[in-house]
Amino acid sequence: MLKQVALIALMGMSASAMAGQWQVKVGGSVIAPTQNTNVAGVGVVEADNELAFTPSVEYFFNDNFSAELLLATPINHDITVKGDVNAGVNIKHLPPTLTAKYHFKNSTGFTPYVGAGVTAFIPWDEETSGDLASAKVKVKEDYGYAAQVGVNFQPADAKNWGVFLDVRYADLSPEVTVNKTTKFDLDIDPVIYTLGYSYKF
Repeated sequence: MLKQVALIALMGMSASAMAGQWQVKVGGSVIAPTQNTNVAGVGVVEADNELAFTPSVEYFFNDNFSAELLLATPINHDITVKGDVNAGVNIKHLPPTLTAKYHFKNSTGFTPYVGAGVTAFIPWDEETSGDLASAKVKVKEDYGYAAQVGVNFQPADAKNWGVFLDVRYADLSPEVTVNKTTKFDLDIDPVIYTLGYSYKF
């Protein structure tokens, strides 16, 4: 009997310890590149702004520290060339991003947070148009650092859910090769603005 009571108590403590450690976030983002690239003999190459669905999973080690993995759906970027060449390239890519975060807990429903980590640019299916319609364009994977600042708001009557707003910066400059002859780093360095819904388990 005592063993059964002890087992039930331990299970209850384990469930209590696990409660609130996982959070799922679903958001919509604007990806806004902040840089462009001047390629000699070609012109100015730049990526346009894009909208994306950006879910993420977050694990809380305690009330203040967590780790978040951004699991965005594939993003389409239109790359345009302005100059002597009238051309464009469409690139599909994934931007998995892992950040370590610190949450400034307080007595209000607003919890600001900051984060830093690593990100990746994983491209595939490059499509060309204009003067580059018959060219072979290859974009390589790239890796860089990421930074994040935001706030989560949890209403007083909400047990698990909330809304969040955050801004991320990613240091990304993937290498682009055209016809194996022209090669350059495409400076994107996007800022990502996200608004979404969070649910804590």
